[in-house]
Amino acid sequence: MSELPEYVQVNRDHWDNNAHEWVAMGERAWASPDPTWGMWGIPEADLKLLPEDMAGMRAIELGCGTGYIAAWIARRGASVVAVDNSAKQLETAVRLNEQYGLDIEFVHGIAESVDAPDGSFDFAVSEYGAALWSDPSVWIPEAHRLLKSGSQLVFLSSTTLSAICSPLDGSLPTSETLQRAYFGVHTFDWRDAIDDPGGIEFHLTTSDWVHLFNDTGFEILDFHELQAPREGDEVNFFATATWSRKWPSEQVWVLRKR
Repeated sequence: MSELPEYVQVNRDHWDNNAHEWVAMGERAWASPDPTWGMWGIPEADLKLLPEDMAGMRAIELGCGTGYIAAWIARRGASVVAVDNSAKQLETAVRLNEQYGLDIEFVHGIAESVDAPDGSFDFAVSEYGAALWSDPSVWIPEAHRLLKSGSQLVFLSSTTLSAICSPLDGSLPTSETLQRAYFGVHTFDWRDAIDDPGGIEFHLTTSDWVHLFNDTGFEILDFHELQAPREGDEVNFFATATWSRKWPSEQVWVLRKR
């Protein structure tokens, strides 16, 4: 990819400027012996998104942020490459990698164009990262290229439902009524949001996701819609726990390369 799309630079600037806000959370996640997923901390024991034994596997994390998922995978025995668009986020990841004595290879780059041969990896994962901040029409085929036949891609992101319930002015929290049309969704630009201005996100309808997977050469193994474990009025990132008890704020796709 010779010239970066505008959204890549927008998101790079956003995460470089806000990386300091994620240091403490990254440190806690690296220190945790038990993986948890998403904004509600759903235990890995419930979702079973990672192979228990990854010895001998090569894995890649696409949009790794502070690198805690890469750490969880490395502790399961895999050799790990972790890519992120933000150099500032990677500063935390590299520091913690040295602190914990893991041999993760961190790469400043983008999930849409990874410098690795076809079929280099046995497993790929993205929690938010590429799953939210990269164009799915580009990064999904790139993940497919990177994986060996029969290997899995697991990715978690916020739901399209939560995006179309977000107030048009970007205020928080997510509304209990629809604010936008569902059909035709793709790009959400939050740079001018009233609350917590952000970068550029990507969402698809469920049918568009399925068509993309089929066209790319992925088989759907599982699909999770995550529910908050309890109700509450506090805003967690973009939604309240009460909202997320009623409707899914996050989703996980589990795919296998044909």
